[in-house]
Amino acid sequence: MRTRFAPSPTGPLHLGHAFSALTAHDMALSAKGEFLLRIEDIDLTRARPEWEAAIYDDLRWLGLSWPEPVMRQSDRMPAYRATLQQLWSERLAFACSCTRRDVLDALSAPQEGAAPATGPDGLIYPGTCRANLSRTGTAPYPADTALRLSLARVAERLAGAPLGFTETGAGPEGQTGRITVSLEEAVETIGDIVLARRDLGTSYHLSVVLDDAAQGITHVVRGQDLFEATKIHVILQRLLGLPTPIYHHHRLIRDGDGKRLAKRDDARALAKYRAEGATPDDIRAMVGL
Repeated sequence: MRTRFAPSPTGPLHLGHAFSALTAHDMALSAKGEFLLRIEDIDLTRARPEWEAAIYDDLRWLGLSWPEPVMRQSDRMPAYRATLQQLWSERLAFACSCTRRDVLDALSAPQEGAAPATGPDGLIYPGTCRANLSRTGTAPYPADTALRLSLARVAERLAGAPLGFTETGAGPEGQTGRITVSLEEAVETIGDIVLARRDLGTSYHLSVVLDDAAQGITHVVRGQDLFEATKIHVILQRLLGLPTPIYHHHRLIRDGDGKRLAKRDDARALAKYRAEGATPDDIRAMVGL
C-alpha cells in the first residue's frame, strides 16, 4: 500500500488537513506500506515558501514522516506539457478562450433565472469554443490559452470500455464498494473539463492523475468533497493508460455550524493549537482518531 497527502502551500494547515494526513498515514502504517508527501504548488501566484515550510513543521509535529525528496508539482511541468501535447495531437483537446464570466453568461441566458448546472469541474461548459477541435492536431499546442478535454470524443474513443473505481470509504451519500463511471452520463453532467488553465499551464485534474501514477499511489485518501471529481480522474486514467488506485473518501471536519473547514479558518490552524499547548494526541482526539 502506498498513500499520500498532497496539500497546497497557500495557507495554514487546519484540523481537516490533520485528519486527512493522519488517516492516510495510519492506513499505510497498518498495512506496512508507505506514506508519501506531495506539494501541490502549481498555482505559483498563491504558493509561498513559508507555507510549505509550515506544512513540514506541522506534519512532523503530528509524528508523520515520509521519504525524501518530496515531489513538488512546480517541478513537474514537462510531464504535464507532454500529456497536453499528446491529447492535442490526438484531437481530444481544444483551445478555449472563455472566461468564467463568459461561461456563466452563456449558461444563464436561456435559463430565465434558473441556476446554471454545475458538476465536479464547476460550471458545465456550454461548448462555446468546441468548434476549435477542427484546428487541433498540429504541434505545438497553444500554451497561451486554456485547453479543454472533449468528453464527447473521449466517449467515442473509449466506447464499450468498463469504467469505475473501488471505494473503501464512502461518498457524500454513502456510496461505497464498486462505483461505475458512465461516459455517456459524464458528457452531460461533467462536460468538457479544463486540462490546462491559461495562467497555470495545467489543472488540478490533469496534475493529480499524472502525479499519483508517477508516485505509484495505490490508495488515494481524501475528503468526500472530491468524490465526484474521481469520475474525471478515472476517465483520464483510462484515456492515458494509467492505473486506477483504490479510493478512500473520508468524512469532512466541520465547524460548530456544520461548515467545512477551509484555510481561511485560521482559528483552527494547527500552528495555533500547538502554540496553545495542544499535543498530537489532542489533535487526534479533536478529529475523532
